[in-house]
Amino acid sequence: MYNEIIDFWFTELEPKQWWQKNEECDLMIQTRFGKLHNQAKAGELFRWRETSLGSLAEVIILDQFSRNIYREKPESFACDSMALALAQFAISKGLDNDLPDVQRTFLYMPFMHSESQLIHIEAVRLFQSVNIQSSLEFEYKHKAIIDRFGRYPHRNQILGRQSTEEEIEFLKQPNSGF
Repeated sequence: MYNEIIDFWFTELEPKQWWQKNEECDLMIQTRFGKLHNQAKAGELFRWRETSLGSLAEVIILDQFSRNIYREKPESFACDSMALALAQFAISKGLDNDLPDVQRTFLYMPFMHSESQLIHIEAVRLFQSVNIQSSLEFEYKHKAIIDRFGRYPHRNQILGRQSTEEEIEFLKQPNSGF
């Protein structure tokens, strides 16, 4: 079953679709994988964690699919901690070493999405180990925001958080949100 997630994400979708806001793609993910997403949130896909691809698929569901299914809603970030814990577990078992670089970046993505400075220190180390320079550059950009604000200001409105004056000014800059 997890191969369906891997095939969809890395074969059916074009890489540019991973980063685009697209209602049609979001709806497709919700329709095709909404039930699996609910199972992942409930911890029911635990058997997938025995393999590198299964672990990666569960992380993609919780980290990436959450952002598609619940775009612009607080729930889009609700599974971040679980995705991070699962990625940390997979890495502790060395499962990331079985994956090609492009797949490893998605196993590491929950580190990039974290609002913890400590986690970003580890994220830099992980993304340095991948031979995809753009992923490392994006991690540096994410880390700089966390180092400056301790959170992602572009999430404030979605999460009902009050923005500081400094965050409001920052958000006026091009490419300030991801």
